[in-house]
Amino acid sequence: MKENSKKSLGIFISSMLIFGTVGVLRRYIPLSSALLAFSRGILGGLFLFVLVRIRRNGTCEKLQTGIMLRLIITGIMIGINWILLFEAYNHTTVAVATLCYYMEPTIVMLLSPLIFQERLTGKKALCALISVAGMVLVSGVITENGIETGNIRGIALGLGAAAFYSAVVIMNKKTPELNAYQRTTILLLSAGIVMLPYLLATGGFAVGDAGTVSIILLIVLGIVHTGIAYAMYFGSMDGLKVQTIAVFSYIDPVAALLFSALFLREPLSLTGIIGAAMIIGSAVFCELRS
Repeated sequence: MKENSKKSLGIFISSMLIFGTVGVLRRYIPLSSALLAFSRGILGGLFLFVLVRIRRNGTCEKLQTGIMLRLIITGIMIGINWILLFEAYNHTTVAVATLCYYMEPTIVMLLSPLIFQERLTGKKALCALISVAGMVLVSGVITENGIETGNIRGIALGLGAAAFYSAVVIMNKKTPELNAYQRTTILLLSAGIVMLPYLLATGGFAVGDAGTVSIILLIVLGIVHTGIAYAMYFGSMDGLKVQTIAVFSYIDPVAALLFSALFLREPLSLTGIIGAAMIIGSAVFCELRS
């Protein structure tokens, strides 16, 4: 069985840390979630497209029709995933929607023996359970007043977003190895374009009070946190096992929790700290050799 590449793992973790700062930037950009997602896809995709054309040194290969179609379908899944997640936020609490959304790594891990013939060891299964338990604590679902369940529609939408995110990871792993920038360009542009009908239907093009600073942050979000980060994310997958990707994906919500506490002064509860330690600890333990 192919072993994990240390370089790929380092790049993957770096992309998770970048994704973890998206929430901080989002706080200072007064745009609707749908418009923000559309802008991320288009800005990130166009940036990578220009970069690939500038670096025209053989890396921009001509793709077969089947591979191109697979990438477009995967990009559409990313866009649908974004839409479902944003709608989940509208119908339940952010904590509950986040908890449902981050069931994705567990879904991928459970499906990996069937789709990728990766053996699901007891150690991997235990790490997945610990990660899910830690995510419950980090999400804030458990409060002093009991368990916050929220609206059932919001929960269903959050789980739907997780299902599409799982499909994105699986489709990407089953796509032949390609230049990371070229691959991500197609994915992001497809994700942005599929958002257009949703924006037109909901009237989500209003820019509100967005000023110069907000526009600059939006550009940073599109280029760094979307174009570059997704290129690192998808490019590193070729050197990693699916189950490793699943476990280390939990670094994203943990990073978001820590960065929001550090930069936004949002309260960090004891249960949140314990949950973060459980997630990071299980990810590290999962990769330790016997």
